[in-house]
Amino acid sequence: MNSSRKAAHHMNAPWLQQSGVPLQTNVPVQSSSGIFLENIRKVYPARKGTGEVVALDGINLHVPEGAILGVIGRSGAGKSSLIRLINGLERPTQGSVRVNGTEITALDEPALRTARRSIGMIFQHFNLLSSRTAFENIALPLEIAGVSKADIVSRVEPLLEMVGLVDKRDRYPAELSGGQKQRVGIARALATNPSVLLSDEATSALDPETTDQILALLKRINTELRLTILFITHEMAVVKTLADRVAVLEHGKIVEEGATFDIFASPQHEVTKRFVGSVTGSQVPDWLLARLRAEQQPGDQAVLHVSFKGADASGPLVSQISRSFDIDVNILYGQVETIAGHPFGTLIVSVPSSPDLVGKIIGQLKSAGNAVEHLGYVS
Repeated sequence: MNSSRKAAHHMNAPWLQQSGVPLQTNVPVQSSSGIFLENIRKVYPARKGTGEVVALDGINLHVPEGAILGVIGRSGAGKSSLIRLINGLERPTQGSVRVNGTEITALDEPALRTARRSIGMIFQHFNLLSSRTAFENIALPLEIAGVSKADIVSRVEPLLEMVGLVDKRDRYPAELSGGQKQRVGIARALATNPSVLLSDEATSALDPETTDQILALLKRINTELRLTILFITHEMAVVKTLADRVAVLEHGKIVEEGATFDIFASPQHEVTKRFVGSVTGSQVPDWLLARLRAEQQPGDQAVLHVSFKGADASGPLVSQISRSFDIDVNILYGQVETIAGHPFGTLIVSVPSSPDLVGKIIGQLKSAGNAVEHLGYVS
């Protein structure tokens, strides 16, 4: 995003005005906006007693301007390497990294330092200087950039208001809660008017209530400033609340990528299914797995797993089936969640196990747009 467009976005935010803070300059700019990773491969050389480590392999990813992408993956999947490539802390072994048209991989160190002013970074453990107040921590990147004291004040004070810390202006990190420290970290990341915001497990050290508050703040920042946000996390509740899109990393490769609701509602890869199952309820509870049988025995009931979304998520699904077939439907397990602002539910029920009847029930459920799986039988 060029300076004039970004200034317009920032002027739309009532708590934030332009303050003469220098933006990205003297770096090659192309027309494309957002984050682009093309044919990325990152290999760490062998160390004593170990072979080389392929952290990322064949990564192609685009985060459009103003979008929020969540990158999920298990430990060692390559998440941290990915985010370090975007801000230039690591260089790829192969491939291209572009941020708003700037080829990050082509910059020398002075140009890279300048480019980083347009890339804000939020850290898991806050990374605040204990000897500096909240105001001084937020001001630090501006001081490094050589901004005047007057411009620093005019920039930092609106940021303190934005993150709700005006009354904590002169407090030191030791006097702040975890959530307040992270708010300082967010304000510091925004100090240089970035167009891209990167987040490295920003909520994993926070309690659930504080996490919700930080996510609401990030969503507000994205909406009002139209910042492009890429965050890495292992917390699925964070992904379903904050992300527009999701990319799933496994062994350095993207195994699945798409709109958040689609990924949660219809995961395709086994890794993705394991990640989203705990949030959506799509995983069969252990107590039920222990009772399930693949082969029907006399007196058994058939167990069906139903996934439903949109308006159907709050519909009278059980009563409809019960009335249609004049049967009792036993609810074994159920859950309704909101994924990226849309309702999504899962229900496990048992019904009489007559093959013809089970087939008709499944047909009616599918005709209504639900996904149905016949899990087996229980007594």
